[in-house]
Amino acid sequence: MEYPRYGQTQEAVRDQVTPSQARQDAQRAQARPMADGPQPTGWVGWVVFAGITMMVLGCFQAFMGLVGVFNTDFYLVTAGDLAIPVNYTAWGWFHLIMGVVVALAGAAVMAGKTWGRAVGIFLAGLQALVNFAWFPAYPFWSAIVIAVDVLVIYALAVHGREMKAFSRNGLL
Repeated sequence: MEYPRYGQTQEAVRDQVTPSQARQDAQRAQARPMADGPQPTGWVGWVVFAGITMMVLGCFQAFMGLVGVFNTDFYLVTAGDLAIPVNYTAWGWFHLIMGVVVALAGAAVMAGKTWGRAVGIFLAGLQALVNFAWFPAYPFWSAIVIAVDVLVIYALAVHGREMKAFSRNGLL
């Protein structure tokens, strides 16, 4: 049967959802858990920031290491005036290797891997300490890297678990 006033059949009218039914459905959906584990929130952006930052800073750290290996005259102080007196070639290799490992851990964080998160926290802390020792040679850059490492540690430690749910849901 068709309702002439609305131009709809009885079946169409029956299939419509009233606002009170929609509200009840929404309340039922909130009452039952959607999946096991934490659900991604807006804070997952911090973890994405940490992963991307780790990849970028790892590359920068590697370039800084290459400069130490190939151009030891670039830095402001002599190797003997560093916090840990060692030649720039050794520091350069250490920065190069550490930069590559940090970049790989950043890729693991972006993939939602728990081991990437743990390694990322450890390496960000280690990278901050290394840059503290590197501070007399390259003060401005070292200060920037230390500040960003603190943000990365915060993001991974506080909100890192959400990245697994984010990547599991196919959002990344």
